Order: sequence, then C-alpha cells, then structure tokens
Amino acid sequence: MTEVEHLPQLPERNSDGHKGTFGRAMLVAGSRGMSGAAVLSGLGALRSGAGLVYVAIPENIVDVVATCEPSYLTIPLPIEGGGLCSGATSLVHDKAVGMDAVGLGPGAGRSRSSDQVLLDLIAELDLPMVIDADGLNVLAESGQAARILSNKSPRILTPHAGEFARLMKMPIPDVIEHREELAIDYASQTKVILVFKGHETLVTDSERIYRNRTGNPGMATGGTGDVLTGLITGLLAQGMSAFEAAQLGVYLHGLAGDLAAEALTQPGMIASDLAQSIPQAWKSFLGKS
Repeated sequence: MTEVEHLPQLPERNSDGHKGTFGRAMLVAGSRGMSGAAVLSGLGALRSGAGLVYVAIPENIVDVVATCEPSYLTIPLPIEGGGLCSGATSLVHDKAVGMDAVGLGPGAGRSRSSDQVLLDLIAELDLPMVIDADGLNVLAESGQAARILSNKSPRILTPHAGEFARLMKMPIPDVIEHREELAIDYASQTKVILVFKGHETLVTDSERIYRNRTGNPGMATGGTGDVLTGLITGLLAQGMSAFEAAQLGVYLHGLAGDLAAEALTQPGMIASDLAQSIPQAWKSFLGKS
C-alpha cells in the first residue's frame, strides 16, 4: 500500500481555451423537498473550474433550482408518482453525449422508479462518475454492487460512515473502528475509488491511500457532501484521473471549510458558505503550487 502525500496539479488552463475546453459536467440530483442538493452540487462543480455544468433534475423542481444559480444549465427529467420515471434514463443517456463526467445521487430521493433509474445509469453510463447519497443507498439495497460497478469507466464512491455501513452491511461503530482496512478491501473488490468521508477523509483505490488533513467539525452540516460531489465531478470533467480528482477534491473541500469557519465560525457556517469559499481555497492551493 502506497501512502500518497503530494497533491496533484490541475491540468493546465491554456490561454486560448474556451468553456468547452475545460470540461462538461452533469449532475443527476435533487427531488421535491431536496432541491438544495442539486443547487449545492451544481455550485461545487462550477467552482471546480469546469467549463459547462448541467444539472439534470426532476421537472417539478426546475424553476426552484434554475433561480438559485444562473451559471449552470438545467435538464428537466420526467417524473411519475413523485419519482423519476423510466423515460429519465434514456433522456440522461441522450444528454450525456459530449459530457466528460457525471455526478449522481445527491438528494435524488427514493421511489421504485427513481431507484431503477439510478441503478441503470450507474451500470450503463460509460462516463467517469461520482456516486453519492441516494446513489449509494440504492447500490447498497441492490445487493449487486460489484456487478453494477463493473463498468469500464471510473467510479468514485463518496460515502460517510452511515452510507458505508449500509454498503458493507455492518454496524456503524464497526465500520468506523476498521474504516481503513474496510475501505481498501471494498475498493479492491469493486474496482472503485473509495472516498470515506469524515475526520481525515480517506481516498483509496486499494493500492494507494491518501489521508486528508483539511476540514473541521463545522462542516458537519447538511449539504456539504453535495458540494463535494459537484467539486470532484467538475475536476473529473477537466481530465483529471479519478484518484487525483478525488484527492484534490477532498483537499480543496476541506480547505474551503477551514476558510469558511475562520470567517464565520464553525457553528455559524453552512454548506453554501463552503461553496462560496472554494475560490479562496483555489487561491491558497495555486499559490503554493
């Protein structure tokens, strides 16, 4: 096992580049009552430096999500009975043509039809993908994660302790106590990049491991994981390898949290503050590069 300490560099931004040069990222996120997850993941992707960010969301929350941030593009997805309908799968496939990376799951909600859409996209969409939240939950309940994750394109999973416990079908205290060995083992079995979120977030592909030193308890507030999903997806879209995108994403995410806490205090910061602090995190990181 190789312990990785050095941070990767963002691909060079050529002076003659344009918005298509710097990657197209798509987030499949949000549901009625959880539109904020789509907004926050979209903000994370935008702040990553991705050239174009698309947010694919249920048609009944498009107006809410679109008014929160004019910089991303929205893709309305068809619904039935409160969840995504089967037609959403083919629509996402169509819209994914020309995309460079996809983030899936934040606030997506749970219904039989929505779950099937998420599982089908994880298994079939041949693009680098970040899987979080309800994407992880449907994987855990499917009992077929290894098969579903066998797609040739990279898959990055970003569970917190509760989500990883569901994936492993183990009690949360056991997962926390043995988190490093379990993360390595899961990454080995499923061939994914595993991002185990929490104090000193771990990133591993079973052969390398990175321990993140940025971040603070003020980030333990709803929505910060959605920002991370978008941030890593945006880095993937810019051409970074899956391991390096995850590594740099968790570092910048934690650093943005530290900067937000410094300005606003740990109790006072919220997820949108973290998203707004990513530019300062970039400034600090690039200044040290």
